[in-house]
Amino acid sequence: MEINKLKNILEAVLLAAERTLTVIQLEALFELDEERPTRDEIRQALHEMAADYENRGYQLKQVASGFRLQVRQEFATWVGRLWEEKPARYTRALLETMALIAYRQPITRGEIEEVRGVSVSSNIIKTLLERDWIKVLGHKDVPGKPALYGTTREFLDYFNLKSLDQLPTLAEIKDLDSIHPELALDEHNTEMPDESSDKSSPDETDEQNDAEHNKNKDETQAALSMADDSDATADNSASVDTNETENNESTVAADLVSEPDQQAETAEDADEKKHSAFNV
Repeated sequence: MEINKLKNILEAVLLAAERTLTVIQLEALFELDEERPTRDEIRQALHEMAADYENRGYQLKQVASGFRLQVRQEFATWVGRLWEEKPARYTRALLETMALIAYRQPITRGEIEEVRGVSVSSNIIKTLLERDWIKVLGHKDVPGKPALYGTTREFLDYFNLKSLDQLPTLAEIKDLDSIHPELALDEHNTEMPDESSDKSSPDETDEQNDAEHNKNKDETQAALSMADDSDATADNSASVDTNETENNESTVAADLVSEPDQQAETAEDADEKKHSAFNV
């Protein structure tokens, strides 16, 4: 088949397709034709198409799942105005969890919590699973058999990656905002913002719950410390009261002991006066 005709066919197919297509899938389109291009000819046509689109508003992009035609990143602002929906915005908690899974896979939820220092919300894991960005690779051979999470082809496709080797190194990452233009971090907005709604997203609620949990933990520790101080003060007061009671009891006992002596002295004085009166 003539190369220009093949390129036009592939271009039409990729424009009409709503998903990525592999070379094998593209080759299957010509099964009923007499002039069936070989797999190498299809690869050559795709390579030339990528070069032809260098100065156009769209490009031929190869990702993990295959090839697709997409708008160039620098024109996304104008293309995005065709739709009223705003681009997705993700919370820092979700991105931190996604980054740990991408760079340390396979990884368990407990290991993610150990690195982040806070618990991972079930809504974050659920959101990542629903977006097909992560999947369960297996279960770790420890008590409880926790699930091991890893990334998917859809994750690579979304971030225009062909493989995990194309992920930026940790030394290259200075800010999460630089990873992808759609990853606009918003600590105060919802994951899918809606100006007509004041409800917070599950991920943002998770961050608030983490902060409240830590705050309650600090308040509880402070209350326990105050309770210990109160107990110590109460013990000291009880000790002082006990000492005062013992002193009072000793004083009363001394008075009781001295009272018979005083009565005895009074009786002797009376006898002396009586003898004195008889002697006179």
